[in-house]
Amino acid sequence: MRRNHHLRTTVSAAVVGAVVFGFAGVAAAQEAPTTIDDIIVTAQKREQSLQDVPIVVTTLSQELLQGAGVQDIKDLQILTPGMTVTSTQSEASTTVRIRGAGTVGDNPGLESSVGVVIDGVYRSRNSVGFGDLGELSRIEVLKGPQGTLFGKNTSAGVINIITERPSFDPSISAELTGGNYGAWGGSVSVTGGLTDTIAGRLFVAHRERDGFYEVNDGDGPNTRKDDGTQNFWTGRGQLLILPSDQVSVRLIADYTKRDEYCCAAVQTRVGQTQPFIAALTAPNGPGQTPPNATFGPVPFSRLAYSNRETPQTMEDMGLSAEATIDFPSINATLTSQTSWRDWSFQQGMDVDYTGADILYRANDGSNGYGVDNLTQEFRLAGTTDKFDWLVGLFATREGVYRDDSYVYGSDYNGFVSFLLTATVPAALGGPNPGRLGCFTNPNGFLVSTTPSPPSPLPVGTPMCAAGLVAPSASAPLFTPGKAYEDHYSQKSESVAVFTNNTWRVTDAFDINLGLRYTYDSKRLMGVQDNLGTNGAACAAAIQGLRSPTASAIPGTANVSTPAAAVGLLCLPWSNPLYDNRAISEKFSDTDLSGTIKASYRFNPSIMVYGSYARGYKGAGYNMDRVQSPTTANPLPINPDPSLFFAAETVDSYEAGVKTTLFNRTMLLNVTYFDQKFENFQLNTFLGTAFVVESIPELRSKGVDADMVWFTPVEGLSFQGGVTYTDAKYGNFTAADMSSPSRFAQLSLLPGARASFAPEWSLTGALAFDRELGGGLRGGFNLSAKYSTEYNTGSDLLPYKNQEAFTVVNGRVSIGSADERWTVDVWAQNLLDEEYTQVGFAAPLQGTAFTNTATPQPNGTYYNQATDTATYNAYLGAPRTWGVTLKVKY
Repeated sequence: MRRNHHLRTTVSAAVVGAVVFGFAGVAAAQEAPTTIDDIIVTAQKREQSLQDVPIVVTTLSQELLQGAGVQDIKDLQILTPGMTVTSTQSEASTTVRIRGAGTVGDNPGLESSVGVVIDGVYRSRNSVGFGDLGELSRIEVLKGPQGTLFGKNTSAGVINIITERPSFDPSISAELTGGNYGAWGGSVSVTGGLTDTIAGRLFVAHRERDGFYEVNDGDGPNTRKDDGTQNFWTGRGQLLILPSDQVSVRLIADYTKRDEYCCAAVQTRVGQTQPFIAALTAPNGPGQTPPNATFGPVPFSRLAYSNRETPQTMEDMGLSAEATIDFPSINATLTSQTSWRDWSFQQGMDVDYTGADILYRANDGSNGYGVDNLTQEFRLAGTTDKFDWLVGLFATREGVYRDDSYVYGSDYNGFVSFLLTATVPAALGGPNPGRLGCFTNPNGFLVSTTPSPPSPLPVGTPMCAAGLVAPSASAPLFTPGKAYEDHYSQKSESVAVFTNNTWRVTDAFDINLGLRYTYDSKRLMGVQDNLGTNGAACAAAIQGLRSPTASAIPGTANVSTPAAAVGLLCLPWSNPLYDNRAISEKFSDTDLSGTIKASYRFNPSIMVYGSYARGYKGAGYNMDRVQSPTTANPLPINPDPSLFFAAETVDSYEAGVKTTLFNRTMLLNVTYFDQKFENFQLNTFLGTAFVVESIPELRSKGVDADMVWFTPVEGLSFQGGVTYTDAKYGNFTAADMSSPSRFAQLSLLPGARASFAPEWSLTGALAFDRELGGGLRGGFNLSAKYSTEYNTGSDLLPYKNQEAFTVVNGRVSIGSADERWTVDVWAQNLLDEEYTQVGFAAPLQGTAFTNTATPQPNGTYYNQATDTATYNAYLGAPRTWGVTLKVKY
């Protein structure tokens, strides 16, 4: 019989116990807790009671996760106060925020503020951790900086996901689900001993669902009538090897493939450019939601307009090996965690989100990105009468690539011409889709020099734009087809040494000290390349701006092309300054971060603690076309000379109390937090490109409260929490920004509440599960989350506000007492709450900032009365419901 060495510092003791007691022993460890003492977490890389850890941890059991219908990270937010999870132009663009801090996921050059760790393996981008999480044992959400033990890029927190391990007792389970929106799926899990020292587990799942959006495909060639579908396969195989009493090895291989259509968007406010869209789409519909009479918000709708398909393919695979060796003579454990992962993503998308054929990304392999990395971590942890100590080494090598391209649709020239002639009076024919060449004439912009008919027109009338003179045949236009292809490749290496130690000064008083020294280096190589004649229209407009010549048409003259026209004609995708532009940048950086905590236990039921922690989020490169004005050229058409953005740091202070009440059946934990982020990496969409700006300061302070109660009623429990967050940007000016010209579009930020930071966030989950008699078992789960209003845009424009809302999930179960079969009837978003994930300004469709030269009386450059932009949104999921059959043998 194998012996189980009881080690306070080791996780492997539980693994050895699986062999000692077989499956029954494992089941006992995984059964739903019935007292607070049963709640165990690994927030400090060692197993501890939740109430002994001086960290804010929301721990979610297997039963609670199943009852709330949690299958991926996005589902997780209904159980976690103060956390939001959103996705935007693809499911690969997934962002997690805690206490109002997080990184928008649209750019792979940005690493995460909230780290995702699955079975000890760090996922460097939130999107890489997005997907079906499979068989969950528990999830721990750690709030605040966790860099000492979990490394860089955990400045806002960590989601620590622990999946089911192999068991030595043979077992097979399966589930089959069907629901609305054509949803169906199933999974099979097999586990058991292969020899007396090796156990295995295999999990396979497949899920499909129709889209949540109805699609009007306008001009085509899109023929799909829905969007936001689900279609994926996932598999996960494990081996648990126990060659001796002191050694355990866990090997994991996983693979996931997704082929889906996502992500169309709907209009939430439609501006003055809608008639142009409608004219280009006719006779195939309005092209987008028609505006109302006041150009205000339009009614909520799931009807999206997209003349191009939105296919996306994601492939995720990885291998990991965790080995632990116990050293009983020194009461210590050595852990080695090795991983290799490869994640890739490709997509096509309708860039303008309308039924008109303006701009799109082709699904031809030229749009997507990928991340591959190799990691190695060693930890040696031990305990003595007075100390728990841990030292470690972490190293990673990562490769990131991004491919990007745009395609001009058949309506691009017409739409730009409409925009440039928008002010032509109706008497002269009004806006016209055939006048683009008037603005791309290399000889300049044609105006009248003498009064001329009709009217007669005054001097200075734009003759060509007004339709009085035909555009020059030499004026270049935009050729329908692919405009550019850009390729970026980033290599990074990071090495860190760390230590985390707890000194038990007395039986009641502990002091914890952790330090981490990190070396980080990155190198970016890339090429930005226009294709064919792309850039010629911009170049001609620039020539017309700089060198107008006399006109051969009597009574007219060529003058400088209007600067606003040049700005529209020289957008990042049409600017010749990017043609065959090579990129080569590199940097290295070091950082010392850490934490100090002190805790005092008045009695077995009450502990108070205080802590300070410093977190670090690495610098990086913005893999996109970004341009700004310069002193030499005040037009915003100059490519930024560097794509670099600085590292982000955070200083966090917490003071809390953890209480265990009512004969240890209830916990009530309350923590005050005060976090100050410096050089906060804000990734925001400014209408034509994603830019990264380092905001000097973001301060997030407030209170976290968590409660768990195992009620006197058998099988009935409640878990909930409240987070109050006051997350605001510090005051700053244009001089504080890397590109002062962007201040106008970010001028709503200084002193304002950060986006995705509701003041109040409340969660609650009521669960019931017990035997009913007659060989039956039954239960239910009702989970809900309430959030007060918040803004869903990085620039805080008011049309992106989301009002307060509540999401409720429900589940009712009935099955055999031995759980050989169970039937669940469930609903997600039971009340069919209508809410927005992310709002954004539609590309090229109006402008929010009509005057960036003169500030408003409030100091910003935004005036809602003059905002002409159309706003779109990615919506939250509607009510879904279904039935799930589970069997186990």
